[in-house]
Amino acid sequence: MTETYWCELALVGGAVAEGVRIDVEGRRISEVRQGVPPTGEILAGLTIPGLANAHSHAFHRALRGHTQVGKGSFWTWREQMYAVAGRLDPDTYYRLALAVYAEMALTGITAVGEFHYLHHGPGGVPYGDPNEMGHALVRAARDAGVRLSLLDTCYLSGGFGAPLEGVQTRFGDGDVHEWADRADRLAGAYAGADDVEIGAAIHSVRAMRPEQMPTVVEFTHRHAGPLHAHVSEQPAENEQCVAAYAASPVRVLHEAGALGPRSTAVHATHVSDEDVALLGGSGTHVCVCPTTERDLADGICATRRLHAAGSPITLGSDSHAVIDLFEEARAVELGERVVTGERGHWRADELLTAATVAGHTSLGFPDGGQLCPGAWTDLVTVRLDSVRTAGATARSAVESVVFAATGADVVSVVSGGRRIVGSGRHVIGEVGHLLRDAIGAVRG
Repeated sequence: MTETYWCELALVGGAVAEGVRIDVEGRRISEVRQGVPPTGEILAGLTIPGLANAHSHAFHRALRGHTQVGKGSFWTWREQMYAVAGRLDPDTYYRLALAVYAEMALTGITAVGEFHYLHHGPGGVPYGDPNEMGHALVRAARDAGVRLSLLDTCYLSGGFGAPLEGVQTRFGDGDVHEWADRADRLAGAYAGADDVEIGAAIHSVRAMRPEQMPTVVEFTHRHAGPLHAHVSEQPAENEQCVAAYAASPVRVLHEAGALGPRSTAVHATHVSDEDVALLGGSGTHVCVCPTTERDLADGICATRRLHAAGSPITLGSDSHAVIDLFEEARAVELGERVVTGERGHWRADELLTAATVAGHTSLGFPDGGQLCPGAWTDLVTVRLDSVRTAGATARSAVESVVFAATGADVVSVVSGGRRIVGSGRHVIGEVGHLLRDAIGAVRG
């Protein structure tokens, strides 16, 4: 089926163009022409490629507004997260994830990387299909209209040398080979699907021993998928890793063969000069999640230094304290300003690249995040006449969107050629009500 969209303004090849006609065949863009008169469906405002949320834990959305009470740390927050994880089953996880992915779609996200470690039932007992929780996430993403990179996570230890306990037993597979057998079956279930990518994740150096990691790396080579890992989120993680292995988390991953262009280090908040050189020299992506990193008092990642060393930067909403990649994007620049006392580390168009093409590539969708023939038809239109963006011109549109807009300014989303958001509403209905009901079911 052929469709035609006419964009008042569109981000094409990194620059804003006026009067852009985008022709679509099926789920792909067939032609892009600039400076043409209106025809087809008119998209008023600035149309950008679909955004990629490169790091998500869907069930953490149930924590928003509850973990912000009182004092604490990452570790006290984690206990509240475990309590929610302990209540989920395939049905409640599907309903929660559907609402969360629909919330993402409302803000312009068309692809998400789900860092998936909640695999089994209570006590670690597998469901009849040991991948039932993963299938629930796939169904949720498809029903919400976003592509999914399901990063099946290997989680075998409760800490350096510690067994899994309590809710953590739901995360583990016994050993790395049992994890690989289950993950192979998951990958086989979606072989040939272009809207679902099955990748893998090393949860962290706390959750796996170095000698186990190559098996996860081999899985990603076997299935040509992405590999992600939490890296140096907390100073305590670094200190414990050095005590256990006489190496930083980045060094441990490097020696296990886990760095490279298909890999992503999530957070990388507390990294040394040697770590930066290893990440950048290997072309490993670095995914930063500024709203979560601020919420958990993690710190601020040195994104510009990592990018200069060779690491593409991507963005994620992680624990979903906020779901808004415009906020994540500008926080990258604003964080650098706070640390250095200087402005102008990241241009607005560079930050949009992190939110679009770099993010899609890191999730195994290199044909997403750009408006060009052959790319996925992901069209996100941001209004330029809201109270936040009013006054924007063609010349200032990108800066206005990155540094002032919020997800609430997204009025139209076409994902993979499918209209999923129109006039600021998702096609599945009132997402706020879906979230309220799904969260209520797991909070008790």
